[in-house]
Amino acid sequence: MDAAPMTATSFLSFLAYLGTGVGVLVVAAMLVSLITPHKEFALIRAGNASAATAYAGTLIGLALPLHAAISHSVNLLDALLWGAAACAVQVIAYLLARAALPRISHEITDNVIAGGIFAAGVSISVGLINAAAMTP
Repeated sequence: MDAAPMTATSFLSFLAYLGTGVGVLVVAAMLVSLITPHKEFALIRAGNASAATAYAGTLIGLALPLHAAISHSVNLLDALLWGAAACAVQVIAYLLARAALPRISHEITDNVIAGGIFAAGVSISVGLINAAAMTP
């Protein structure tokens, strides 16, 4: 199958979907950062590997369903709405993980790597399921 040639219209569509995806990712990542009791960016700047691992998992867990939302959308608004829904699911998953392990934020702050790995694992695994649920 031959690829379609790049046109000005297709490039503008690319930029629109890219901007929407990155925009939703940034807003969702900031929302997660706001609801966590610990301060991810300060901890990461200080070299906290647990915080870096947990936040990397958050980003991946958010990006996976955003990929599916963009891939299966019929237009830009559809991608935006499904992306927002996917990100809401990820935030809920984080809140449920925190309810199951109330000390997870303390572990991340204290650089207990197991806490960061668990948080990342929850985000990525829910992100995969979330993405798979977005079928055309």
